[in-house]
Amino acid sequence: MNIEKSELEKLQEQEKKKGAILHDIGLLSTQIHSLQHMYGELMAEQTKIKEELEEKYGQINVNLNDGSYEVIPEEDEKEEDK
Repeated sequence: MNIEKSELEKLQEQEKKKGAILHDIGLLSTQIHSLQHMYGELMAEQTKIKEELEEKYGQINVNLNDGSYEVIPEEDEKEEDK
């Protein structure tokens, strides 16, 4: 005994779609892993640049639009102002 042809075709189509979805999930997982790795590297580079700038200029806030900066007052200076 067999199920009807239309029923078998529905089951086969669903199985095909499941396979495609699982394939896409695998690709997305790989892309997420790659992007997380790239983000981690970028954060490490940014930290290094911040440390280099701090060594050269002291503690500053940089305006990313024009490159200007403001010196961040040290804690001791803040206490003296009170």
